[in-house]
Amino acid sequence: MEQQKLPDFMALYHAWEQLPPGPKAELRRVSRPEELIETPAFYRLFSGKAEQEWGKQAYQRLIFCLPCVKHTSEEVGLGKALAKGKGVSEKRLFQVIRSESPNDMIQLRRILQMVEPSLNWPKAARLLWYWNERSKRDLLEEYFMNQSK
Repeated sequence: MEQQKLPDFMALYHAWEQLPPGPKAELRRVSRPEELIETPAFYRLFSGKAEQEWGKQAYQRLIFCLPCVKHTSEEVGLGKALAKGKGVSEKRLFQVIRSESPNDMIQLRRILQMVEPSLNWPKAARLLWYWNERSKRDLLEEYFMNQSK
């Protein structure tokens, strides 16, 4: 079976960094992933990088969360960043895990907006790219493994 080639997540992050303040603000104001298709700044980052519907939705998840995170070269995944973040309770994370799309992404973004975590973007982006029940479980496991006792 052929290994699927992942997008260049850092290229997406750098494209986000290069956006002027106005388009960045447009993306921050979006409250639901599906609202991105009505936002010109989304197309500056997406620009037809996926042909299949699942790929388009994966890019929507990435771009939806991108305004709320900062990249670090350290090996800090999303779960670890949330465990170290201030105010992220187990209860809030379980709301994300138990929610269906698109509410799971909306809940996750609210947490990201609150914490503004520094994380390894390619590592976090990979989790968001494949966002499904397994990804949610991986997020939860990483969160609990990195909680301070």
